[in-house]
Amino acid sequence: MNKNILKAGIQDFINKNSNTDITAVLLKGVPFQEVSAKEIAEQIEARKKCETKLPTWFNTAQIYYPNKLSIEQTSSESTARYKAGIVSGKKMIDLSGGFGVDSYFFAQRTESLIHCEINEELSKIVTHNYEILGVENIRTVARDGLSFLQREKEQFDWIYTDPSRRDDVKGKVFMLSDCTPNVPENLDTLLEFSSNILIKTSPLLDISVGLKELSFVKEIHVVALNNEVKELLWVIEKGYSGSIVIKTINLKKDGDQLFDFIHEDEKESEATLSLPLKYIYEPNAAILKAGAFKTLAGKLGVHKLHKHSHLYTSDKLLAFPGRVFSLEEKLNYQKKQLRSFFKNTKAHISTRNFPESVAQVRKNLKIAGGGNLYCFFTTDMNNDKIVLCCKKSLT
Repeated sequence: MNKNILKAGIQDFINKNSNTDITAVLLKGVPFQEVSAKEIAEQIEARKKCETKLPTWFNTAQIYYPNKLSIEQTSSESTARYKAGIVSGKKMIDLSGGFGVDSYFFAQRTESLIHCEINEELSKIVTHNYEILGVENIRTVARDGLSFLQREKEQFDWIYTDPSRRDDVKGKVFMLSDCTPNVPENLDTLLEFSSNILIKTSPLLDISVGLKELSFVKEIHVVALNNEVKELLWVIEKGYSGSIVIKTINLKKDGDQLFDFIHEDEKESEATLSLPLKYIYEPNAAILKAGAFKTLAGKLGVHKLHKHSHLYTSDKLLAFPGRVFSLEEKLNYQKKQLRSFFKNTKAHISTRNFPESVAQVRKNLKIAGGGNLYCFFTTDMNNDKIVLCCKKSLT
């Protein structure tokens, strides 16, 4: 950590060159002896990535930024704030703190927090930034969180970990047992120091696989931001053996979309099927990841178009956690007629339980993108291939 970067003149240069091409900075050089062009370029690049993802850091003077990979791997403020709403109590520890965004928000819900980060350089950066941000109830520790727990033998209200999903041999990994720390292997050890554990995992982790690897799972939170699943959160309570609640949330500027269900209920539920009615519904990404296909229909009073299509319909307009459309026209999938229908017509295309990809559909039918028409190429309850041409509802 080169503290010369924090000098007023250098900070001014970084801020004024926020939108400057990094290559240009490296080629032109910088008018400073204390720092290299590479160091300044790294600060500019990392700071730029924080503009929308981490506005608190971006809008605070004297923040020191790590390399861009640390920024890419950290939670956004939106997802970190949601995560913090899960925990409470006096003492908490973050075993794999990284850039410290999650810990920053956890500390607003607990009296004291320990931030462990094995990378000493990154730990120094986080310590500095907490001082700049005025955080007084976080203690930073530059060592492996699991070994710290075992050495100190403190008790905590909550333990949080975001296991590293990179491996020197395998590259990116998605099985919990392949991550660092290996939570399944060390779960009993963790439960010696807290009855409550919160684990963040990759959105690519299969929920059924995670359930096989972990014990005492009480809740699973599927967190999406603007309809892109960002993380899975696993709440573990020592000795828990009840039903597992899956909570889905799609964080949006115009209002969050929430849907909860009991994991076991999905297996036992049956959704009613229907031909397309007046309104068509497309679940958000969090619900699709959670697999709440049948319970969604039963709880909200909508019908599925087909067992495997994951599109829903109703005669009455209903509040729905996803996109809502009014059906304008239903067409059979007959290429000659469809080419005529889409001639000189722009449309947004989606495929659900359909043998062709969006790219193939566009190529075969010569459909231009854009416009106000939303077309779903799908299969109905009679196994017929159909096209639903819709317009967005105002709900």
